[in-house]
Amino acid sequence: MVAEASQTKNQRIFVTDCEGPISKNDNAFELTSHFVPNGEQFFALISKYDDVLADIVKKPGYKAGDTLRLILPFLKAYGATNGRIREYSSKNILLVPSARDTLQFVRDLMPSFIVSTSYEQYISSLCRLTGFPYDNVYCTKLNIDKYEMSKEEANRLKEIREEISTMSMINILENAKSAHDFSQRDQQTIHRLDEIFWEEIPKMESGKMLKEVNPVGGHEKAKAVQDIVEKLDSHLDNVMYVGDSITDVPPFQLVRKNGGLSISFNGNEYAIREAEIAVLSGNTIVTSVLAEVFSRLGKDHVIRLVEEWGPSGLKRYCATLMLRAGMFKLYPDVFPQVEMITDGNRERLKKESRAFRKTVRGEDIGKLG
Repeated sequence: MVAEASQTKNQRIFVTDCEGPISKNDNAFELTSHFVPNGEQFFALISKYDDVLADIVKKPGYKAGDTLRLILPFLKAYGATNGRIREYSSKNILLVPSARDTLQFVRDLMPSFIVSTSYEQYISSLCRLTGFPYDNVYCTKLNIDKYEMSKEEANRLKEIREEISTMSMINILENAKSAHDFSQRDQQTIHRLDEIFWEEIPKMESGKMLKEVNPVGGHEKAKAVQDIVEKLDSHLDNVMYVGDSITDVPPFQLVRKNGGLSISFNGNEYAIREAEIAVLSGNTIVTSVLAEVFSRLGKDHVIRLVEEWGPSGLKRYCATLMLRAGMFKLYPDVFPQVEMITDGNRERLKKESRAFRKTVRGEDIGKLG
């Protein structure tokens, strides 16, 4: 899995999520929109349900990102195959500006990896597009073709899809700690979804997908980061991790707790809650700058750069003239927003980053967990 296994214990490591920090896509959302009628509303509700189970109810055996297994029976019912998923994904990749250059740049600096919840059909296509080595990727393995589905089962799943699409969106309150903190209507919705996903579908043949497909989200992402560090014979304080969503919470916590660097790139409230640095940018050149300083000087100097963020800080800490010139060319008047996240600014940054995220990735994708 790890190509650069001969590096020293002090070799710094770059790890990034894909959708958000590298691409503008939410591939699972887009696949559902493409294959499933009223797929946008359907996926948005399941995504909210995912947030409830992972972050509030903390359902045993469930993790953030398991939306990608919950939607599989429905994708199958509406005709999705390995080939169709791959074809659609490869034709609809939308990179964040400069992402291809950033991936190449950081690979020249230090061992670099993508840890993504996305299906392998999407990630392999993105790797071909960017030239990033697939051997340095952790993602969700999916062979949807191996699962059987009768016409009767497909019809029943379509009926369930229609029912779910009529449900009102779940409203997650800021300080919700349990299912009892939701409105009566939302409690009923959550209860009905529990019945569908944990009682009815598991009895179907397609229920095997819910048991066997293991999305790389939540603690699986943290496990991937730990695996990278161990295979490189390194330490977690050498890791720079870039993420943007609820699936990045465990790796953020792991890296931060052990002295590494955690960065939210256009992140939602979950990312801002856990990361140390917030980046709001429509271009990945900021990631390149932070990675260059981290690789050469370490975490403390990245923090100093962020605290002095602007032209003077860039000249003081970034040694790569190409990056400095690129920053000044892209942002001649005002640099993109980069801040240390503190107790005093966290709530403000949640709002600002969440709003900016929608301008970069679109309203529908930007509001997903």
